[in-house]
Amino acid sequence: METPRALAILVLRLFTMLLCAASVPIMITNSFQLSGGEKTKYSDVKGYRYVVAAGLIGFVYSLIQLPFALYYAVTGKRVFHGKFLGRLDFYVDKVLSFFLASGVGVGFGVSSELKRYVNGFVDTIETTGIDTFEELRKKSLIFFDKGHLATTPLLAGFVTMAVLTIITSFSRK
Repeated sequence: METPRALAILVLRLFTMLLCAASVPIMITNSFQLSGGEKTKYSDVKGYRYVVAAGLIGFVYSLIQLPFALYYAVTGKRVFHGKFLGRLDFYVDKVLSFFLASGVGVGFGVSSELKRYVNGFVDTIETTGIDTFEELRKKSLIFFDKGHLATTPLLAGFVTMAVLTIITSFSRK
């Protein structure tokens, strides 16, 4: 008894869950160590911690919603009847969508700004004749590129959640 809408909801919830889950390990493994022993990891950047939180919350919420979406796709009926839970799903989907969007903005913004800052810092230091900061430049640029990479699945997760909110808005009565 599956309907196209129910199947779309299931697929979008599954993709949202997988994309949010993909973002987290990429970010939490993001670190580098300079030859002097100084280590930088994702948790040193507050914005990156926010990206991880957004990915984890998106994953957990989608995981909780997945059995209900599967039941709806298979039977064509909701597990719980009544207007309250339908409205709750609708509004929580909206809030989560905006939360994921803010995580995307933070991830891309922090990566871009800090990358630009480190480049400017190293360029300024090199104008004084000190050229020992090239290792910092290379490793930090890789670090920030990996921050961009970790944020990209979160962007896709936001898009799938945004499309899901549009679909669920049509089923509201």
